Formats: sequence, structure tokens, C-alpha cells
Amino acid sequence: MSKKNRQGHRAHRQRSVDFDYEDFSVQEKRNQEDSNNHSSQKNFQRKSQGRPPGLKGKAIGLYYRDLSRKKKEERGENQSSSRSSGQDRRFFSLPDSTDQTIRRLLMEALEATKSSSDGDNLSMQNRQFRKKFFEIVSGNIQDSLEWAMRMNSVLVNNDTLNNRLKKELEAKKEERAYQQMMTFRYKLPAYKQRNEIIKLMEKHQVILISGETGCGKTTQVCQYILDDAIEKGIGSTVKIVCTQPRRISATSVAERVAAERIENLGDSVGYQIRLEKALCRDYGSILFCTTGVLLRFMQSDPALRDYSHIILDEIHERNSETDFIMTILKQVIHKRSDLKVILMSATLNEKRFSEYYGDCPLIHIPGFTYEVTEYYLEDILKLTKFRFDTAKKVLPTDLTTSHAKVILPSLDKLIREGNYPTYVVHELRNPMVELINLELIRNLIEYICNNKGPGAILVFLPGLRDITQLCELLEESGHFPSNKFDVYPLHSQLPTADQKMIFNPPPVGVRKIIIATSIAETSITIEDVVYVIDCGQMKLSRFDIGLSLEMLKPEWETLANAKQRRGRAGRVQPGECYRLYTRAREATFDEYQTPEMIRTPLERVVLQIKLLQLGRADVFLANVLDPPEEKAIKLAIDLLIDTNALDEDENLTPLGYHLAQLPVDVKTGKMILWASIFSCVEPVFAIAACLSYKDPFYCPRSQKEEANKMKKILGLDQYSDHITFAEALRLFEKARRKSRKNARLFCSKYFLSFNTLELLLKMKKEFAMYMYDMQFLKSANPRDKESNINSRNLSLIKAIICAALCPNVAIVQKQARFPILATPEDGTVKIHPKSINMEAKALPTPYVTFFEKKKSTAIYLHDTTCVTDAALIFAFSNGQLKKLEKRSLLTLRQGFEFLCKQSVGETVKRLQENFNELLAEKFLNPNSINWNSSEGFVLLAIIEFLSVADTNVGITSKRLELESISEDDDDDDKDDDDDDDNTSGSLVIV
Repeated sequence: MSKKNRQGHRAHRQRSVDFDYEDFSVQEKRNQEDSNNHSSQKNFQRKSQGRPPGLKGKAIGLYYRDLSRKKKEERGENQSSSRSSGQDRRFFSLPDSTDQTIRRLLMEALEATKSSSDGDNLSMQNRQFRKKFFEIVSGNIQDSLEWAMRMNSVLVNNDTLNNRLKKELEAKKEERAYQQMMTFRYKLPAYKQRNEIIKLMEKHQVILISGETGCGKTTQVCQYILDDAIEKGIGSTVKIVCTQPRRISATSVAERVAAERIENLGDSVGYQIRLEKALCRDYGSILFCTTGVLLRFMQSDPALRDYSHIILDEIHERNSETDFIMTILKQVIHKRSDLKVILMSATLNEKRFSEYYGDCPLIHIPGFTYEVTEYYLEDILKLTKFRFDTAKKVLPTDLTTSHAKVILPSLDKLIREGNYPTYVVHELRNPMVELINLELIRNLIEYICNNKGPGAILVFLPGLRDITQLCELLEESGHFPSNKFDVYPLHSQLPTADQKMIFNPPPVGVRKIIIATSIAETSITIEDVVYVIDCGQMKLSRFDIGLSLEMLKPEWETLANAKQRRGRAGRVQPGECYRLYTRAREATFDEYQTPEMIRTPLERVVLQIKLLQLGRADVFLANVLDPPEEKAIKLAIDLLIDTNALDEDENLTPLGYHLAQLPVDVKTGKMILWASIFSCVEPVFAIAACLSYKDPFYCPRSQKEEANKMKKILGLDQYSDHITFAEALRLFEKARRKSRKNARLFCSKYFLSFNTLELLLKMKKEFAMYMYDMQFLKSANPRDKESNINSRNLSLIKAIICAALCPNVAIVQKQARFPILATPEDGTVKIHPKSINMEAKALPTPYVTFFEKKKSTAIYLHDTTCVTDAALIFAFSNGQLKKLEKRSLLTLRQGFEFLCKQSVGETVKRLQENFNELLAEKFLNPNSINWNSSEGFVLLAIIEFLSVADTNVGITSKRLELESISEDDDDDDKDDDDDDDNTSGSLVIV
């Protein structure tokens, strides 16, 4: 290529990076002129066209009928398709200058390909990747296990280490602190069965330990195994991994066990969760981790050669990953006869788990709790004298029907027994008693605080919204001042540091109140909890196979849940459990919870099956404890085929391999990969972090209007929740680099969670590290200059969002008080009230892409972005082009069709084909983009295609206005560990 041409490409590339908004307005005007000219030509043709002379009567009608049919055929109209989708076909056009630029770039891409060397220029890394990928596609778990068995393990019997470990343990036994701790441990019920556990383990490869709450199984069993090995002089051959279903469980249990061993984390005890770890030594140790982390270990070493014992704790919770690991381990233990597996469960259907592992030995450890007195709703109404709202409200039919069937018949018995006043029976006749009433909970908390002795109160609620509202209700009441009460929310989306605060003992005279989801049900023990308030409900996602739709709504807990929640009280003294449902309602509860694998989508599970070479998904999943339906498996496979993560024979593709490596769902994984390819890492990684973890915004009930206003400011008039996330994180990071105080001021002003944003920054770095390790980026720094060449181009960013979330696109039908949309699969849908687009007076584009849809009171779209025709065409890159008489019809999928000039259709098709070829090559040969090569020209052509179809006028001034938040305070509270580098903040959406 000539020097002059290279300079031209650089200039074009610079234009796409800097994004001249004035030029963009000119292009938009040209686009409109083209459209107007097209309309004028049509009107002229219509007026000048007369019917042939000599036609009479019926012949005139037939002539106009045939003429109408001909016009419809020219326009490619299909009335039935239009009606079913709720969307008329749109005409898509490109300005001639843009069309020519795209064609030129594609031609130069072709020339660059021809002029490149024909030799095999694969790097060593790419050769290794290809080799590994083809081994996975062609291999199977048995071959992988055989290979893993030939690998060296760090667990080698070493007399020097054995003696050192034994001396350390003997010395520790002489320490006063250790002796005091052992005095406590001796009292736990688990200690009485220590020897039985050790003996059974020596004789059997798999054992099952069930235990009541407080028996000590989670903290003690792993220590018994380790100490026994050390005392026998074989400590160097033992490394125990103990899985927990939640992050807070893994960290809190690790800290507790380390404290019992009078050690700091990182010696014989450690933990590893996502984004956080304190690793233990490689021998004579115990590692606590989440089930997801253990699965990652198995990807590199399916035989788990570096571990001697696998403890799967809380298996009764039946999450997908635990069931998955249980199934794999059945194959692993046949190859590794020295591997010991300990299954641990609450006393919930433990015999079924034993049968699944060939009737493995079962040990039961009794609980150790004080007596817990139970109160039901009828008792609570009697104690608090609470009255429900008598105003007539429209209640769900299923609620009123269930109330009439279950509660009303039980009231006759209450009247006959005469234990409750008349007003209690009267209140129970109201169907609203079956709903969660936060006012009742507040009154009950006040009753406990005013009439009961000291002790922490633990309240169970279904979800984050309920927790937030109750916290606000307590604060607004004025009865819970901070000098007398410590109120802590607790849910899985909180950063680990915030979750750990619940364990802090309150000052003398201060009562602790913890408001939690089911996260507080098992594994974690809050020692000072005396009073439990159980709302009786929990939120579970259930996947409707027929509708292919995830539903999220509160439902009644099971008897197993109720037992676990009751067990949280009475750890240090007699406790009380207040159940916000009647005894009659409890009699209708199911015994056990539905396994997660049966009620959730299976895409991630199927990818893991393929990555671990476990064969056909339906065959493997038929062997889990409770197999999912065949239709659910087929839906997951079909979606992965549509995503190109699997081929038609259900084999893993290179794209599928990369997606399986990432610790996120398939859609978010695609977003991360596309961002790396298009060099717009900072904003898109920020969006991906928010989608895979949580929305950083919070909305106090008393300041809802102000919070929505500030959120809208961060939206930059882009009608996009995703751009809002990216802008919030960008400005937070800029303020954070200045000082923590400045960052907290920013969060306060814009109603953002400081701790959540801190974790999101870590996730951005984690994504960059993954992409660097997978060779898609040259740097592991998400702020690297080359990784952010196009991070200013909002049109590109929104198109990448749409492509990643595809086929999640809805059509705007009308704008009433709020936007009304439709999808081809569901019909009418609504934007979720949390979305920035919910109260938009008019959406600027006819299409809205969304992260997920869930059905509660309606089908709601969560996390939405308005996208253009061009973004949609880019997203559905396998569209079908059909030539009509004078135009072309571009069909993306049902309900999404565009008419265009034949020349434009040819350009679009060539662009799609070139991009698909680029992706296929890139995923098979991962490397960072060379913008002066064939692939760079193709990407520049796509950026040109996308940029002219969107407008971002005014973005620069809005951002400059927002920048001032970082200049408000001159604070010297700098953090030394901030990773300032040679990149400029202006590189990322500035």
C-alpha cells in the first residue's frame, strides 16, 4: 500500500475515533434528503401513471387490483408478516458518499488480503490455542482424565514437611489461645463423632454427613481431616477444597476456621472467590471456594490432582453448579481411587443423596441450639394488635382463590378453640394477610425491641427491593436511632466487605437488626441472633419452557427453608421465630425446594459440558440427580447454535470455547469479545460488569424524583441504560483517581453505591485480564490506549450492545403515558420502571434492545437501549437478501425486514459476509486488531456504516459539564495503590 493511501486510512480512522458531531449532522441531513428525493420520485410516478384507455366496469377494478399487487411486490410487502410483528417494513438507505466509502474500504481489505503473505504466519500462542481447541472438540472426559492422571501433583509425601507440620501443630496445642478455642470446639456435637468420621473416610471413598444447624459440620470436619493427617505424619499429602454456594459463606467460614487454628488467612486456611482470594499453602491446608471456582479448577485439571479431599457443602440447596460437580465427580472417582469426596447436607432428604452415590455411608450429627419458640401470623396479630388496610384493592385472582381455599376454612377451628380475640379472626379474613406487609414487620420489630430482652433480630425478605423499603421505613419511623440500633441489609449483590459487617458485635446498649434474603439461611452463622422474623416467601427464577421466558416472583418457602430459618435463632440463648404466615398456610408448603437446574435456562451448563468434554448435553444431563426436561436442553442448544457457540452437530465452536472461558452469561461474554475486537474496551467492559453483577444505582423512596433526574443526566440523552452505566463508572473512576472523598461525593450526588462501583472497577480489570490471556488484547489494562481507539463512538457501542443481546429486540408500537413495545415471541411488553427509558416522552428509534425479560405483573424488559436500523442490521449479521424487481428485501428475522435500493442491499450483504469471515478467523486465531490490515479496513467500514445512522449531537458539552464533579474538591486523600498509567481519561467516552 502506498504512503499516501496509508495516510488516508489513518485520517479516516481518526475521524471515526474523534467523532465530529457537526459533520455527523450534515450526514444526517443528507440522509434525510435522500429519503425525501425517494418519496418525491414515488409521488411523481403515481401522478403520471394513468390507466390504459378503453377499460370499462369490472375491468377498471381488476386493473387497479393488479396494479396494487404489482406495487406491493415491488415494495416486497408481506401483510401477514407485518401484522404479526406489529411493524411495517421500513426503507433503509445510505448516503451515496457513505456507500462509496464502505465499498472502497472493503475493496482495500480484499487487496490487503491478496498482498499479505500466503505462508503460515500463526504465532506460537495461536498454534497452542488451535491445538488445545481441537483437543477439546475431538476429545472426551475419559481421555482427559487419563491425561490428567499422568500429570505430577504438588501433593507428594515429604518427610521434611510432614515433620514440620507435626511440630507446628504440637507447639500450637501448648498455646493458651489455642486451648481456649479447643474448649469451645470440644462442646460442638460434631466433635463427639470425630473418630467415626475419620474411620469411615479411611474405608470409603465417598461419605455423606448430614447435620442440624449449629452442629459444627462446616467448620469442624475439614479440620478433623487435616489434623488427623498431620498427627499421622502425612500432612504433606493433604489439601482439602471445601465448596460453598455463596461468596459470603466461603469467606466467613474461612476466617472462622483460621481463627480457630490461631492463624491468619493464607497459612493452612485460605479462600478463593471471584475477584478476591487469600490462598493457603499448597499442602497441609484447607481452601474454601465457591462452586464456580472449583469448576474452573476442573477445566485445567479434571482429575483435581492437586487436591486430596473434595468437600461439597450445602448440597441440599441444589444449585446448578453443585449438581453439576456431583455428577462429574462420579466419573472422576473411578480414575482417582485416592480422592476422597465428602458430601455435606442439612438434614433434608439426605438419603436420596446417599443413594445417588451408590448408598454411600451416612453420618448424622445432631444440632446444638437452644429452644426456639415459634409464633405464627395469628399469634403476631394478637401480640401487635396490627390492622390491615381495609381499603378495597384489586388483588391477584390466584391470591384471593388460594386464601379462600386455605385460610378461610381454618378460621372456624380458631373460633372454636377460643385462643384468639375476634379481631384476629376478622383480620385473617382479609386476603391481604397473604401479602408481605412491611408496616406489620416494622410494628413487630418495635414490639420485640420494647418487650423482649437483648439480642440481634434477623428478618428474612424475598428481594432487594423489599429490603431497601424496610430499611427506609425503619429510618423514617424515627424509632430506630443510629445510637441505639445498627441496621444492616444483606443480599448477594452487596460487596463482600459490606456483607461481612453483619458479623460485627454491636456496642453495649445497641441492638443489631439484619434484613436479609435467603443468603442468611445456611452456611453463615451470626452468633448473636436471638429473634428471627420469617416472611415465609422467597424469590425464585423459574424458566417457562413453553414461553421461553424467565419468571421472577415471590413464592412460598418450603418446609426445608422454614426449618433452616428457624435454626438461625437460639445459637447463644433461647430464641424466638416469628412466622408471617398462618399454621394453615404452612400445611400447604412443599417439603423441598425445586433444584435450580430444573427451573433456570441451561446455556451456561451446556457450555461447561462441552468445555469439560462430557459428551452430548442430553446424555450427560440425564445422569444428574434431577434431570431437566429434554425441551429445556433443546432450547439451550438451539440458542447456542443461533449464537454460533455450537455448530449444528452440537460441537463447541471457537466462539463457544471463548464464551465458556468467561465467568459471565453468553450475551455478556459476546459483548466483551466484540468490544475487544472493535477497541472500545472501557465503556463496554463497564456495561458488561453492571449486567453480570448489578446496577450501581439506588433510589431512596423519599428522593425518587431527584434520583431519577440525576440518573437521566448520566444518560447523556442516549436513551440507554447501558450508556448510563458506562458513564457512571467512567466518572466514578475519574473521581476515584483523584481521591476517595471525591468519589464518595460523586456517588452521593448521583445516588450511586460506592462499594458496588469499586467492585465493578475490579470486574473491568478482570475482563481485561481474561481478554489479554486469551490474546484478544495487547494489554491487561482496560485503560490501555490501543484498547480504546473507538471508545468515544457511542453509535458503535450501542450497536455492539445490540449485537451481543441479539435476538433481544423489541419494536416500539406506540408512546402513551409510557412506551408500549412488542416482541415477535411475546406480543406486548413493557419497559421496567427502573429503566431510564420508562418515562421517555418519545423514543428516538423504532427498536429497543434489552438484556433480559422477566414476567411478574407483566412481561418487563430490563436494561434497555434504543438502537437504529443500522445497529439492528449489524446485530443480525446473517440476514437474507432477496432481490425484487427494483429493490431488495433484507430479512433479519421474523418481524424485522427492510426494503432498500439493490446497490445498498449488496453493500450490506458484502459487509456482513466480510465481518462474519473476520470473526471466524479471529476466534480461531485470537490476536489483537491490526487497524492497518485487511481486518482493520473491514472494521472501519462497519464503523462508517453505523456512525452515519445515529446522532450524538450535544454529547461533548454534556460530558464537559459532568466532568466538573471531579474538580469540586481539592482533597489530599489519595490512594497509593491506584494504577495510574500512561493513558488519558479522555480516551474513554469523554
